[in-house]
Amino acid sequence: MIAITGAAGFIGSCLAHKLAQLGQRYHLLLVDHPLTRDKLTNWVGLDRFCFVTHERFLDALRYKNLPIEVIFHLGACSRTTEVDWAYLSRNNVEYSQELWEWCVEANCPFYYASSAATYGDGQLGFDDRIPPSALLPLNLYGKSKNDFDRWVFEEIEQERPTPPAWAGLKFFNVYGPREIHKGRMASVVWQAHRQILESDEVRLFKSNNPAFHDGGQMRDFVFVEDCIDHLLWLWENPGVHGLFNSGSAVARTFDDLARSVFAALDRAPRIRYVEMPEGLQSQYQYFTQADMSKLKNEGFTRPATSLEEGVRRSITENQNNPSHH
Repeated sequence: MIAITGAAGFIGSCLAHKLAQLGQRYHLLLVDHPLTRDKLTNWVGLDRFCFVTHERFLDALRYKNLPIEVIFHLGACSRTTEVDWAYLSRNNVEYSQELWEWCVEANCPFYYASSAATYGDGQLGFDDRIPPSALLPLNLYGKSKNDFDRWVFEEIEQERPTPPAWAGLKFFNVYGPREIHKGRMASVVWQAHRQILESDEVRLFKSNNPAFHDGGQMRDFVFVEDCIDHLLWLWENPGVHGLFNSGSAVARTFDDLARSVFAALDRAPRIRYVEMPEGLQSQYQYFTQADMSKLKNEGFTRPATSLEEGVRRSITENQNNPSHH
C-alpha cells in the first residue's frame, strides 16, 4: 500500500494518477483534509483507492498495523500568505515529525515536500547543499517548511534513527493540470489561462526592482510531471537520501510564461502590467533558479520539460478535461 498525503491537492493527485498508470499492483491510500468539490475533481479517472482524512490517518498509524510500503508526504498548508503560525506549525511541522517518527519505527520509506520558499530572497543562491540552519525564508510558510528540514538535519546530526530511505524535495514554481482548487495560490500558468479566457489578456505585476523590467522577474517554472519523476526516481533509488531541489534548472521570465500560454491557445499576446500589492512587496522573490547538480550527481539523468512544452501540455489537458478548469 502506498500512502499519499495531500492526495487531493495538485502534486499529490498528479502523483496518484501516475502511480495508477504504472500498474494495478499499487494500492493507493489517499490522505487529505475533508474534501471539497474542486478537489474531488482531481481524482476523476482513479478507480481504485482508499481515502482517509489527515487526522484519522495519524490515528490509524498509531493504532493499526497498516501494510504501508512508502509514504509520500505532500500535504501541507501551502498558502504563502498564511499568518497563523500555530496553524502552520501544527500542519507543516508537527504533522511531518509524527509521520517521520512512525516511518522510523515501521521501517518505512518517507519522501516529503519541502519548498523553494525556504531560500528566502536567494542571496545565498538556490543550492540544496546549503544547510537549512543558514536559510532565512521571507514568509511563515517558508519558515514552516525550513523548520521541518532543520529538524530532520538535527535528527541526523544527533545520530538518531532515520527511515530506511528518505528525501525531501524543494519544489520550485510548479505548474500543470489539477490546480483549480488552489484559487489565488494556483500557478501563474493556470491564472494566465483563466485571464485569457475571461478578458483576452494577461495581467502581470510591475517590477519594483530596477534590475528587472516589468514582466522580467524570473522564476524556475517546473512542470509537475518532472517533480513526480524526481520523487519516483528517489523511491526507486533508496540509497540516495537528503534534501534535493525539484526544478527545471532554468530561470524564465513571466513574460516568457505569458507568451507560452498565448501560444498554446493560438492567440496573439496581450500583456498588461499592474501594481504589485503592498503586502507582497516585502516577500517577493525576483529570481529563482534551482541548482539541480546534486540530484544529477546522484544519477538522475532525465532532462527537464521546457516551459513551452509544459505549458502546451497543461493547457491541452485542461481543455480536454473540463474538471480541471
